[in-house]
Amino acid sequence: MPSFCVTVRRGILRRYRQVPRTEADGTFNYNRGSNRRDLLSAGVCGCCGPLRPRYKRLVDNIFPEDPKDGLSKSDMEKLTFYAVSAPEKLDRIGAYLAERLSRDVVRHRYGYVVIAMEALDQLLMACHSQSIKPFVESFLHMVAKLLESREPDLQVLGTNSFVKFANIEEDTPSYHRRYDFFVSQFSAMCHSTHEDPETRTRIRVAGIKGLQGVVRKTVNDELQAIIWEPQHMDKLIPSMLFNMQDSDELDRAGHPSTPSVAGQDGEENPAVLAENCFRELLGRAAYGNMNNAVRPVLVHLDNHHLWDPNDFAVSCFRIIMYSIQAQHSHHVIQQVLNHLDTNNKSMPRVRAGIVQVLLETVAIAAKGSVGPTVLEVFNTLLKHLRMSVDFELGESSRRNSACSVSSGRGKESEERIVQNAIIQTIGFFGGNLPDYQRAEVMMFIMGKVPVYGTPCHTLDTVKIGHRGTKRIQTMLLSSLIMVTSGFKSKSMSAALPPSFLDPLFSISLMEDSELRQLVLEILHNIIDRHDNRAKLRGIRIIPNVAALKIKREKISKQDVAFMKKHGQQLYRHIYLGCKEEDNNHKNFELLFTTLAIVTIELANEEVVIDLIRLSVALQEMCLMNEENMPITIRCGIMASVAAYLNFLSQMIANPPFCQHVSKVIEMRSVEAPFLLPEHIFRDKCPLPESLDKEDKHLYFQTGDIAECLAGPGYNAERLSVPYIPQVTDEDRLTRRKSFVDTISLQVDIMSNSLPDKQSQLAEEITFATLKKAIDTTGLEEQEREKRRQVMEKFQKAPFEEIAAHCESKANMLHNRLAQIFELTIRPPPSPSGVVSISAGLTQHPSVPVYEMKFPDLCVY
Repeated sequence: MPSFCVTVRRGILRRYRQVPRTEADGTFNYNRGSNRRDLLSAGVCGCCGPLRPRYKRLVDNIFPEDPKDGLSKSDMEKLTFYAVSAPEKLDRIGAYLAERLSRDVVRHRYGYVVIAMEALDQLLMACHSQSIKPFVESFLHMVAKLLESREPDLQVLGTNSFVKFANIEEDTPSYHRRYDFFVSQFSAMCHSTHEDPETRTRIRVAGIKGLQGVVRKTVNDELQAIIWEPQHMDKLIPSMLFNMQDSDELDRAGHPSTPSVAGQDGEENPAVLAENCFRELLGRAAYGNMNNAVRPVLVHLDNHHLWDPNDFAVSCFRIIMYSIQAQHSHHVIQQVLNHLDTNNKSMPRVRAGIVQVLLETVAIAAKGSVGPTVLEVFNTLLKHLRMSVDFELGESSRRNSACSVSSGRGKESEERIVQNAIIQTIGFFGGNLPDYQRAEVMMFIMGKVPVYGTPCHTLDTVKIGHRGTKRIQTMLLSSLIMVTSGFKSKSMSAALPPSFLDPLFSISLMEDSELRQLVLEILHNIIDRHDNRAKLRGIRIIPNVAALKIKREKISKQDVAFMKKHGQQLYRHIYLGCKEEDNNHKNFELLFTTLAIVTIELANEEVVIDLIRLSVALQEMCLMNEENMPITIRCGIMASVAAYLNFLSQMIANPPFCQHVSKVIEMRSVEAPFLLPEHIFRDKCPLPESLDKEDKHLYFQTGDIAECLAGPGYNAERLSVPYIPQVTDEDRLTRRKSFVDTISLQVDIMSNSLPDKQSQLAEEITFATLKKAIDTTGLEEQEREKRRQVMEKFQKAPFEEIAAHCESKANMLHNRLAQIFELTIRPPPSPSGVVSISAGLTQHPSVPVYEMKFPDLCVY
């Protein structure tokens, strides 16, 4: 036994003498995994190389004498076989490798560090047993050591090993593993500011790859949901965006179809890698994580002032919308809306940038699921539209007081940018919605348009004044034009309900040509269901309507009912809209298009007669000129009537009617070209001082038209009844000049409502009486004629005659009221029982209170 110990000690000393003290670089050399200190301690304790644990000997053997020789493949295969055969030794192997690697890092022996990490990678790829968990902890500890180093090569080496580990799918989840350090370290690497550009790019690329590895390793592990918490997302997202915003290819970043592919150049391009990682992260986000994923994007855009210009912001949200699941789109929209509310007092260009991002967002979301945020989007946008108008008007008033013209105009123009962005967003979003949702949006927006005389809960027209009200009306109607563009409804009653039609027509009566044009364009979008407007563009005498190839269908029963209910209202607004003194070429063109579209889409035989009566009434209004309209407006109306009747006569294919219209147009082209649209709407068109009613060959005659339409299908007798527009309180509500006409009509109705003794005689009921009661067409015409006579009387009669007539009617009313009061009201009986005479009137004898008889209406 003693001899054996002596032999062992001699062997140890012999090996000690054979080991060189230093290498060329002045560092200690590991020869088969041992140095002099290890050998001496082993000799003192009685341990030697052959007696060391096998896993340590196998680990020591993989390290060559010269690190330039690389990992010993044969020895590595032995170590791998041992680890697979005895998985319970994996934790010890990992701990021993970690110990050696830590020593090598401190002593700057980077060659052995590379060999150790290569061995770890191979062991990770080869071993997938249950006992690999402790080995992974040692592996992550070694990776952390490398990342903490200030050497770029070691950081890249540790990152590459971590990425290989992240691509390994583990069979069982990890309960205690956390990646907080790696998220922080990789994020710091993404923001590297190394002096050397190539080294800086390498570090950033490594950081992005590391973050991508963290994402892949955690998002599929239910136990690692902590990665979605704000403290981690606030590091992950900004690190990716920081590298993405350095890209020179913003258009490529927002490509909707496929993410960018990192090829040979893309592998070392931080922007491309960051974008791919960003897409991958968003694609794995669940509903509950969307808030934490989107909020850091908004914060990053705020901190780096990327809303103006907003190219990068738009690019980011395109990537977001195309990367997330479609059912989560409305959550992103909600986040942008909330951010817009937060920045409601920011600079106009910042708000405009956010609104434009919202436009891009809803443009993508409208094609999929938008959820319950549809009306909320419009409500928020309309609120900010009002705020922008307030800012604009407030700045304008301050500008007037301070006389700062240049800065005030700049501020006003910037607010206009915000308003235009909001209008585009409203219109584009509404235009991409399904028809059933678009109808609701149309109603919602119309409910926000301030109309005089109607309650408006969201827009206080008193505070913003007439200028602000008109501004909001113009913008909301412009958004309605975009929403209604391409809208197709099977029935007009569904597309134009009274709650939408009434306020729309009220706006059409306002004394502002721009508002009237917007209303007509909205009507065109809704009524024109076969896209015929482009063929009718430009008011002109169309020589051959058949060449236009107008698309039309037979009018449905629902549309017939709609015209019976709302036709007179439509005719009235066209009639009143034609005689506005501020009409221009565009107004007349839109009015002509309106009549043509109504003819195509909603005209049956009855509607055709009404449209002819309306046209003749417009002609008579110009000839009579009772309202002293300018000659330009009168000639414009006459030209519009000629263009429309030429179109109508060819649409109904009535040769006599066409011949009559053509004859009048030929006479006008020779004697009065100013009555045709090709001449009157030109600049410097010579105009007469007045229109001569005696030149009947220049005008369309009702009798001739009635003879042309006499035959089956048309009730030509109704043409003899002149058209008179209905007069309602709508004129007063829209600040028109027909207030006197309305009061006159009310006075006449009140006078006719008084009972007359002679008219109270019982009328004999016969079959003719019942038939007359059922046939209301004649009564309607009589009522209209009666109203016309009343209006004409109050407009033309002398003031003394009108005053005497009103006084007689008032006296009759007072006398009748006195009779009624005398019959129903008597002095109350006094319960005191005293009979007295006062003021010449004898009081009735008093009765006890309990015997008094009160009317039934007074007893309760």
